[in-house]
Amino acid sequence: MDTLTSMELFVKAVESGSFSATARSMNLTPSAVSKQISRLEDRPGARLFNRTTRQLAPTEEGRAYYERCQQILADIQEAEAAVTELNAEPRGALRVNMPVVFGRRHIVPILGTFLERYPHVSMELSMSDQFVDPIAEGADMLIRVGELKDSSLIARKLAEARRVVAATPAYWEKNGTPKKPEELRGHNCLTYSYLSSGNTWRMTDPKGKEHVIQATGNLASNNGEALLEAAVEGLGVVNLPTWMVGPDLEAGRLVEVLDEYAQPEPSVHVIYPPGRHLSAKVRAFVDFLAGHFKERPLGSAAK
Repeated sequence: MDTLTSMELFVKAVESGSFSATARSMNLTPSAVSKQISRLEDRPGARLFNRTTRQLAPTEEGRAYYERCQQILADIQEAEAAVTELNAEPRGALRVNMPVVFGRRHIVPILGTFLERYPHVSMELSMSDQFVDPIAEGADMLIRVGELKDSSLIARKLAEARRVVAATPAYWEKNGTPKKPEELRGHNCLTYSYLSSGNTWRMTDPKGKEHVIQATGNLASNNGEALLEAAVEGLGVVNLPTWMVGPDLEAGRLVEVLDEYAQPEPSVHVIYPPGRHLSAKVRAFVDFLAGHFKERPLGSAAK
């Protein structure tokens, strides 16, 4: 009899308190069970049970051994379940929470490909720029852009995108083009109220010196697209990621300045609650997103 089977037999004996009951559940004779327990005791050289004609109870060593056996058997069962899950076809409702603008621009357009690939999966989307508790919200996973809060959640980086300072050509012509970050203090800066750093814009010059600017202006918003539209209308200066302002830069509606100054890059993460293994539907979507952004980077280094 192999060691794992012996462990299973031992666990059943502890839980049933009887060699006879254990023998019946394992389709063995009581004498075979007793003999196997004796062999287990011989290996560490410790008595695992106190035996009387009426009672079978684990010793102190037996209780410690029981707890370890329980954990080993549970780990094996979970490993087998994980393999089964990985081989299983993804199915069921997948609940995903994501930022409003990033989700609308970069996630929703690719959902058709994912759902066509996995026809037994359905999607339930919720959109919010605030960080939410996936467990409290009933979400299977979150997609977030920017700095993450410390938590027990699991995070996997999907992509990075460079931040840019930009305004319309007409705005720069009227108000002057800043040559260094400190000159932004004289400009109408449009600020994002959900930015973890607040209105503080941090930039690092080619020599490694950090420049810290308190951006001020007459418009703040919790929606990056609103700030982008205001900037395109000539209202002021935005500091936004390339995944949002890229088309307007390429079309010439906005012009980037201070591009030689590096800024913290807003990473995109997929986040999910901790666990021993992912469900097939969550793993499928995580891998799908990772593959998509690997093939189509958001342009963290493009200038």
